[in-house]
Amino acid sequence: MGNKKSSGDRVIGSSDDRKSRRGEREKGGLGEVRILPIPVAAEIQPGASLSDILLGAARNAKLRFEDGDILVVKHKVVSKAEGAVIALGSIRPSRRSLNWARRYGVDARVSELALRESRRIVRRRNGVMITETRHGFVCANSGVDVSNVDGGQHAVLLPRDPDRSAKSLRATIKKNAGADVAVIISDSFGRPWREGLTEVAIGVAGMRPLEDYRGRRDPHGYSLHATVDAVADELACAAGLVCGKLLNTPACIIRGYAYRRGNGSAKELVRPAERDLFR
Repeated sequence: MGNKKSSGDRVIGSSDDRKSRRGEREKGGLGEVRILPIPVAAEIQPGASLSDILLGAARNAKLRFEDGDILVVKHKVVSKAEGAVIALGSIRPSRRSLNWARRYGVDARVSELALRESRRIVRRRNGVMITETRHGFVCANSGVDVSNVDGGQHAVLLPRDPDRSAKSLRATIKKNAGADVAVIISDSFGRPWREGLTEVAIGVAGMRPLEDYRGRRDPHGYSLHATVDAVADELACAAGLVCGKLLNTPACIIRGYAYRRGNGSAKELVRPAERDLFR
């Protein structure tokens, strides 16, 4: 993350170039990777063209999209633009949600929305509700969030189809900016056995979200058997250092990282139930 141009800024073009850079990465010779913030001052309204807003914000920041860039966008602005915003005053909590809210001092309307948006409750204890969403994500309150919205009058839901949202952004940027970029839509999730939140990719377009090292040999000649890196999640985390919750920066460009292009999906990051030791 720097301000000076380096070899990490060059365009990732041909397949030979990408293979070369991938080989460089595996040998420890990767050049600089930059994370370029895209500040957005205006509040995103339902029905707004998010791609136009981000392109305009990038121009204001004197940024130009280049082939091989990765655009990381916080899910909240995607949800707002797509109208996935609910007035909390319109929610009539069930008795189950009311009892839960009274017991732990939480908002019964948010709890009710979390139940409605869930496929199942994974764990519920001490005022914390972990659910599996309709997408298959396991997170708190089905991703329902009231922060950075309007002071508690509305709640934002997860995008209905984050992969489709990512594909739409990618196509529009390619059409209007002439650049072939990958797009990641991210959200903040907690983690079992670890304190604090971290970013994860909930929508992916234009890249493979996993890097499979199985069958390759490490520098000592050992053949790897289990290493599969969640590169889309790692990139989302890197972007999270720039797209802070209080910075009015809902998107950024990651430049210089050699990723595998392809028709990836965030669904690839969700472990199937038959291979999950905790279900």
